[in-house]
Amino acid sequence: MAATPLMATSTAQKLHAIKGERHLFSSSDDNIIMKQIQQTHSPEGRDLDVRPVLSVVEEVLQRAHPSFVLTTATHQNQLEPVHEATQHTGLTLMLEAIAFTVHRISYEVTYKCSGAGDAHSTTMAVFHTLSTYTWDAKAVMALAALAVNYGEFWLTAQLHAVNPLAKSLALLKQIPDIIEHTDVLKARFDAINNLIRVMLNVTKSIIEFTELPSDYISLDSPDMTMAMAHIPTAVYWVIRGVVACISQTIGLIGIGHEYISSTTEAWELSTIAHKLANIHGHLTKQLELCNKYIDGKRHHEAYQTLVRLFETIHIDNLKILRALIYSKDDLPLFDCFTKKRVGVDVLRRKIVMLFISDLDISHEELFILVQIYQDIHHSKIERNYEIVWLPVTDRYQPWTQNREDDFNRLASNMPWYILHHPSLLQPAVIRYIRDVWHFEKKPILVVLDPQGKVVCPNAIHMIWIWGSLAFPFTSGREEALWKEETWKLELLVDEIDQTILSWIREGKYVCLYGGEDIEWIRNFTKLLKQVAHEAKVPLEMVYVGKSNPKGIKKAIAIIKEEKLSSYWDDPAMVWFFWVRLESMWYSKMQHGRNIEEDQIMQEVMQMLSFGGSDEGWAIISQASFDMLKSHGKRLHDCLLDFENWKASVELEGFIPALAKALLPYHTPEHCTRLILPGDTGQIQEKVICAECKRPMEKYVLFRCCKD
Repeated sequence: MAATPLMATSTAQKLHAIKGERHLFSSSDDNIIMKQIQQTHSPEGRDLDVRPVLSVVEEVLQRAHPSFVLTTATHQNQLEPVHEATQHTGLTLMLEAIAFTVHRISYEVTYKCSGAGDAHSTTMAVFHTLSTYTWDAKAVMALAALAVNYGEFWLTAQLHAVNPLAKSLALLKQIPDIIEHTDVLKARFDAINNLIRVMLNVTKSIIEFTELPSDYISLDSPDMTMAMAHIPTAVYWVIRGVVACISQTIGLIGIGHEYISSTTEAWELSTIAHKLANIHGHLTKQLELCNKYIDGKRHHEAYQTLVRLFETIHIDNLKILRALIYSKDDLPLFDCFTKKRVGVDVLRRKIVMLFISDLDISHEELFILVQIYQDIHHSKIERNYEIVWLPVTDRYQPWTQNREDDFNRLASNMPWYILHHPSLLQPAVIRYIRDVWHFEKKPILVVLDPQGKVVCPNAIHMIWIWGSLAFPFTSGREEALWKEETWKLELLVDEIDQTILSWIREGKYVCLYGGEDIEWIRNFTKLLKQVAHEAKVPLEMVYVGKSNPKGIKKAIAIIKEEKLSSYWDDPAMVWFFWVRLESMWYSKMQHGRNIEEDQIMQEVMQMLSFGGSDEGWAIISQASFDMLKSHGKRLHDCLLDFENWKASVELEGFIPALAKALLPYHTPEHCTRLILPGDTGQIQEKVICAECKRPMEKYVLFRCCKD
C-alpha cells in the first residue's frame, strides 16, 4: 500500500519529534526531572494494593506477542484458561476504582503521541493525572494503560485471521499483517518486549519497597532513604517507557512497508530500557541491603526470645522445642526408625538430647554414638529420652548436591530423630547454639530435661566416658560419677577391649604402648617380652596408636606381620580410646577442675601429651591400681639395664622396682606437647606441665590429617 501525502507528512513530523527527543533524552538532568515530578506529587493517603493489578497487566503484556497470533487451524488448541487472579472479587473492585483513570491515561498518551508532542511533556501530563496516587500506584496504573492500548492492538492482530470482527477492525485501523512482516518487524517487537520486561521488573522492585515491614525498618534508615530517593526517578522512566511503547503501537497503524523497517524507534526503546536496567540494578541492591537489615533485626528479636525462653520455667518442653525446631513447620522432624515425618509433640515431657554438629562427622564418631545409643535402649533403662540431630550448616555457602548427599548419608546411619532439613534451623537458633552453647566444630550433646531446662551443656564427654551409666545425662550425674572414679586401667580401657579387662581380672600385667617410631616399637616390644620372661611376670601388650591416626596403619601392619604384640585392628577402637581421654579432660574442665589439684587430670594430660607425640611411650599396669607410665626412650634404656635392678623385682614387685630404676633416667630436659582438639575458648589460660609442674606455653594449631 503506497503512503498518502497526509501520511507522509505525519511520518515526517514523528521523525522530527524523535530527533528532538534524542537531544532531550541524552541531555536531561535527573535532578531537574526529580524537581518537576515532585511538584506533581500530592498523594491523598490512599493505600492501594496494586500487586494483583500488576499481575493482570503482566499477563496481558506477556501474551501481546507475535507467538500468540492464531490461525484458523490452531486457534482452538492455543486458547488458554483465564488466570484465577483475574476472577478475584477484591481485584474487580480495585479495577473498577481505577478504570476511568487508566483509560484516560491511555487515550491521553495516544492523542499526544499521534501529534508532534515530545515524550517528556506527555510523561509529565501523566504525572499530573496521577498526582494523588502513591509512587507504586503511578507506575502500575501507567503500565495498565499500556496493557489496555497494546493489548487491544495485539488482540486485533492475533484474531484477525479467525474472527470477522477482528478482521474488520484490523482493516479499519490498517494494522499490518504481523505474520507476513514478522522478519521486518522483529527488531521493533524485540525492543518493545525487552522494555516491557524491564519496566515490569522495576515496578515490582518499587512495590517490594512499599511491602517492607515498618516494624523492622523505617523510612529514616540509611538504606531505605537512599532507595526512596531514587523511586520517583524510576517511576518517571517507567512512564516514559509506557509513552514510548504506545508511540510505537501508533506508529504501526497505517504506515507504509518502506517505513516498517526503520530502526529509529528501536534505538529509542533500547536506550530507555538500558536506563531502566541500571535503575533496576540499583534498586535491587538497595532492596537486598534493606532485607538484610530486616533479617538482622528479626534474627536478633528471635535470639532474644530464645534467651528469655531458656530463662523461664515451663510446665513442659514444647515452647522451647518449637522455638528451636522451626515452629512454622508442623512436621519438622524425621523419625529415622519409622521413616516418617513427625511434629515436636513426640518429644513432649521427655529428656531431649540435642546432637549438634556440622556435616563433617567422622565415621568412628557416629558409629560409637549409635552403639552407645542402642546399648542404652537395650538396657533396663526406661526410654523416656530421645536424641534429635540438629545439623548446623553455613548458610552463606550454596546448598549443593554434594552437601545434600552428605546430609542424606549421615541421616541414613542415625536411628534417632533428625531435623527434616538443615535449612529449618533458623539463623537465630544457630547464633544461640554458637554463642551460648559454644558450638564450633566438634559435635556437642545438649541435654534438656522434660521441662526444657538445660541440665547439661554438653553430655558428649560423659557419654564417651561412661556410656549408659551416665543416664540421665545431667551435670549432677557427671559430678557423682567422677567422685567414684580413680586413676586405673579400667577407666582408661572401659569396654573398648573386653580381653584387656579379662587380663586385669586374671592378675596379668598389661602394657599399653603407642607412637609411630617403627624401630622403637620393634626394639621395645622384644625387650619388654624378654624382661618379663626373666622376671617371671605374665605380660600382655597392646598397641593403641596415637591421637592423630595418621601413620598408625603402617605401624599396625608391621606389628601384625611380625607378631610383635596385640593391636586394635578396628580404627574406631583407637579413635575411641583417645577421644575418651580428651573427653575426660573436657569433662573435668566443665566442672572447674585444674591440674594442680586433680590427680586424674594430671594423668590424663600426660597420656594426651603421649598421644600428640610421634615418639614411643608405654603404660604398664597390674591389679588395677599399680600403674607406671614413661616416655619410650627412657623406658627402653632402663629395660636394657635390667640386670642391675633385677633383684629388686622379687623384693618390691615388678612395677615398683621398674619405677625406682627409672628415676635416674628422668632429666630436667623434656618437651611436653598437649594437643586438644575443639573449642580453644574452653581451654584454661593456665595449664601446668604434668612433668615439671610449671606453666605451659599456649599455641594454636590448625591441622588437617587424612590418612
